Amino acid sequence: MKRFMKYAEIRQLHAEGFSINSIAKKLNMSRNTVKDYMGMAPEEFEDFLISLRHRSKKLDPFRDPILHWLQEHPDLTGAQVHDWLEERMSFRGATENTVRNYVNELREMYHIPKKIQHRNYSATPESFPGQQGQVDFGQTVVKKKTGGHKRLYFIAFVLSHSRYKYVEWLDRPFRTADVVRCHENAFAYYEGMPAEMVYDQDALLAVSENAGDLILTAEFTKYQTARGFKVYLCRKSDPESKGKIEQVVKFVKYNFSKNRVFDQLATWNEACLAWLKRTGNRKVHHNIKKRPFEVHALEKQHLQKVSTTYLFEHHLSSSIPRTIHKDNVIRYLQNRYSVPSGTYREQASNKAYLQIIEGRTLLIRLKPTGPVLATHPLSEKKGIVISDPRHRVKSESKRSLLIHELSDAFSNKAGIQWFIEALTEKYPRHLIDQLKVIQQTIRAHPNSIEAALKDIQKLQLISGNDFRDMAYSLDRQVQLSSSPDVSLNPKYMEWKAPERSSDTYLNVLKGGRGS
Repeated sequence: MKRFMKYAEIRQLHAEGFSINSIAKKLNMSRNTVKDYMGMAPEEFEDFLISLRHRSKKLDPFRDPILHWLQEHPDLTGAQVHDWLEERMSFRGATENTVRNYVNELREMYHIPKKIQHRNYSATPESFPGQQGQVDFGQTVVKKKTGGHKRLYFIAFVLSHSRYKYVEWLDRPFRTADVVRCHENAFAYYEGMPAEMVYDQDALLAVSENAGDLILTAEFTKYQTARGFKVYLCRKSDPESKGKIEQVVKFVKYNFSKNRVFDQLATWNEACLAWLKRTGNRKVHHNIKKRPFEVHALEKQHLQKVSTTYLFEHHLSSSIPRTIHKDNVIRYLQNRYSVPSGTYREQASNKAYLQIIEGRTLLIRLKPTGPVLATHPLSEKKGIVISDPRHRVKSESKRSLLIHELSDAFSNKAGIQWFIEALTEKYPRHLIDQLKVIQQTIRAHPNSIEAALKDIQKLQLISGNDFRDMAYSLDRQVQLSSSPDVSLNPKYMEWKAPERSSDTYLNVLKGGRGS
C-alpha cells in the first residue's frame, strides 16, 4: 500500500510539472526509483507489487523466529534483531539496514507498532589517542529465567578516541572496591590506561570535605594516586562533558540487556563480553564511521602501560555502604540498626558507611572517614531492631538554629531566604557546612554582607564560599577607598616642582664633558 501511494504521488507531481530530481528530493526517494516508477503504467506497477510479494528474501528462513521476537518484545530495534541473529542463529549474511527494513515490513504486515523513545545528546569534541576514558554507571530490570524480575547494575567504560567499550555487571549496587576492581579489569581489557578519566559526581567516587566542594573519597584517592591518571568530575547527565559514555550506557541498555533473560551473573557477564566483541566494539560507530576495535588497535599504542596488578584489597578501608531508610535505620545482616532521628532527609542520597570492629561492634558514619554517627553491638539474632534510646529524642536541630541566626543578621529577608533555599537544594548533605561559612563571613565582614547577598543573587552564585569571597572583596574595596591619598591632600596640592632654565637641560644632554 505504501509503494502504491508513492507511485500515485510521483505521477501527480510529474503531471504538475515537477522534474525527476525535484520529485526525488520532495519524496525523499532515489532518482532511479522515481524514474522507474514513472516508466510504469498502473497495470505494470500492480504486477510489480505482486512480484514483490512472492520474491524470496535473504531473511525469509528466519522469518518465524524474528516474528516471534517482535511479538514477544514489540520494542525490539532492528539493531537488536541483527545482533540476535548473529548470537542465536549464527547468521552474518545481512547488513543491519537489510534487517531493519525486513523488521519494518513484518511490523507493518502483522500490525506490531514500536514505541520510540527520544533523547537529545550534544556533540562533544574529539580526543587524541590515549588521552581520555569516560566512566558511568547504569541499571536495568530484566526478566529472570526462574520467573519474576531482577534489577542489575553495570559500570561502563569507553575510550573517547576509539569508542572502544568495556562493561561489567553486578546483581547489587556497586561499592568503591567494586569500582576499583572494574577499573583494573578495564585497563587489562584495553591493554593500557588513558591519561584522564571522566566521571559523574558519584557518591562512590566523590564526597564533600569543603562545604560541598567535591573531592575524591579516601578509598578511590588511594587507587587514583597509585595509578596516576588524572580525574575530571562533571555534572550528572552532562552530554557536553561525557556524551560518549552516555551513548554507551544507552547502547548497553537497549541493545544488549533489553529483553534478555537473566540466569546467573557469571553467564550474564560472559554474554556481555561476547556482545562487546560481536557488536559493541565491532559495529561501525555512527560518528567516527569506523569500527572501534580497529581504531583501538592503533590507540592502544598511546595508552600508558599498567605493569602490575593493583592490590586494592590492601588499600581500601572496610567501610560498607548502606542506605538510610525513612524510619532512620540501616539494614545489616537481616537486622535494623538505628541512627539519630532526623538523619534521613527527603531528596538526599541518604548514604551511610558501616565499619565492623573486631566482629562485635558496628560503627555508622555519614562519610567513609567521617565522625561516628552511631555505635551498636552486633546482634547474632535475625529480624530485630537494635535501637539507641538517644536516637529517638530530637531537639531543635543545629541546622534550624543556624538558619534563624542567619535570617536575623540580614535586613533583606527575601534575599537570605532565597539563598538558604538554593543552598538547601544544591547541598542537601552539606548545608550546615555552607551555613557555617556564611556565619563566619557575617562575623568577619558585617558591613559588606548586604551588598554581597545582593550581588550573589544577581549573579546566581549558589555557594557559601562565593558569598564569603564576595563580602571580602567588597570590604577590601571600602578599605582602599577610605585610605589617605597624598595626591588629593590640599597641603600637598600647593607644592610645585622647581623650575630650571633650558640651559641646564642642554648641559645635561651634552654629557657634562666640560665639568
